[in-house]
Amino acid sequence: MVDRPTALPARPHFSSGPCAKPPGWSASRLDSAALGRSHRGAIGKVRLAEAIERTHALLGLPADYRLGIVPASDTGAMEMAIWSLLGPRPVTMLAWESFGEGWVTDVAKQLKLDAEIRTADYGEIADLSGIDPASDLVFTWNGTTSGVRVPDANWIAADRGGLTICDATSAAFAQAIDWAKIDVGTFSWQKALGGEAAHGMLVLSPRAVERLENQPAPRPLPKIFRLTKSGKLIDGIFRGETINTPSMLCVEDWLFAIGWAEALGGLPALIGRADANAAALDRWVQSAPWIEHLASNPAIRSNTSVCLQFADRSDAEANKGRQKALVKLLEAQGAAYDIGAYRDAPPGLRVWCGATVDTADIAALGPWLDWAWEQVK
Repeated sequence: MVDRPTALPARPHFSSGPCAKPPGWSASRLDSAALGRSHRGAIGKVRLAEAIERTHALLGLPADYRLGIVPASDTGAMEMAIWSLLGPRPVTMLAWESFGEGWVTDVAKQLKLDAEIRTADYGEIADLSGIDPASDLVFTWNGTTSGVRVPDANWIAADRGGLTICDATSAAFAQAIDWAKIDVGTFSWQKALGGEAAHGMLVLSPRAVERLENQPAPRPLPKIFRLTKSGKLIDGIFRGETINTPSMLCVEDWLFAIGWAEALGGLPALIGRADANAAALDRWVQSAPWIEHLASNPAIRSNTSVCLQFADRSDAEANKGRQKALVKLLEAQGAAYDIGAYRDAPPGLRVWCGATVDTADIAALGPWLDWAWEQVK
């Protein structure tokens, strides 16, 4: 039998969204000057513009790329991009987990576009070869629910005629995204930097702006999806003039996270922390005979939303029960919160290893997982 560990993770927050707050976070450390004030007033505009400018710099976006704050988290940003841009060209859809499959549903069933659809089972990745560079391309850089990420962007044509639309919400700030290969990128605040939910961010390349202005969407668009007016980009969105009312408390929380990341050393330091966390978790997986990586190929394995499956998969229903019991037990012990596999994924665990998690806490988690398994298996 495995003895009950004595040392708990200092911060047992391993949820894949909303994710762990940055180390040292406290509500008392947030600037309150903009709270209770209009987002359209002087101070609100300054803070929103600052959030955009510092995020742009932290990600290392090309100077001519625009970045804006939009409604409804990453989902809202992706819906805005899909509905506003797709239609003029053929579309290639790539999906290897539930959110990517959601974008396929939007394009094929809601917009009813004739798309080439490439999918893969959980733990695998779709075929990335031979994609038509004349087609628009929609894909998820990092599959939050499957733990699978693209290995790089070398498979995307530099001289493409179509646009690449990338859901980057679990990759931004933790993985080296080749933004020159991305025309539209989306992410949310509640993932890799531990911000609050409900706000999305939209990245547009000059090619995407040209499409918006010269080939408007062949469909009606609701107000929160509209990026142009009278044939021109609504540039204010990318200066902090948001489409709807943002939470200024969430803006201040995001600015705290950006400040923490800047002080840490910027994007390279964030990627380094995520890599170290994923490596620490992998060392434990290699020692535990009862669990395995869902993504067996390290080249496509996430360093943020690391997904694990039970080694014995002979009884899926029994494993669902074990997952539920294990997650409940760990939470009751204060050892880990919210680490159950996503509902559509194979039964197992999902441990967030993004930069806001401390490697020491990942190391402390392993013995608790072994102990909990002994209790529920």
